[in-house]
Amino acid sequence: MNIFKVNKILNLLLILVIIYFIFTFVNQQSKLNSHNKDISYYSTQIEELEEEREELLATQENVGSEEYIEKIAREKLDMYLPNETVYVDINK
Repeated sequence: MNIFKVNKILNLLLILVIIYFIFTFVNQQSKLNSHNKDISYYSTQIEELEEEREELLATQENVGSEEYIEKIAREKLDMYLPNETVYVDINK
């Protein structure tokens, strides 16, 4: 009869160990999925910032050119050449 008690205790212990491993596995899988989402988000952010950096570098190279200065004067300051006719769209 003593052997049956030992077997029951060993079976219970084995079941508890298996439950522990299952719980740990599920918990780790959840953390892994969360980290993968973070990696995806930050990879997207890095790509967007690299594109913005490239645009800024291109703008920096063109800052001194006459075309850029004329473009900024027209768009931001509403300036035009002396003999230029300006048409305004009243529907805007």
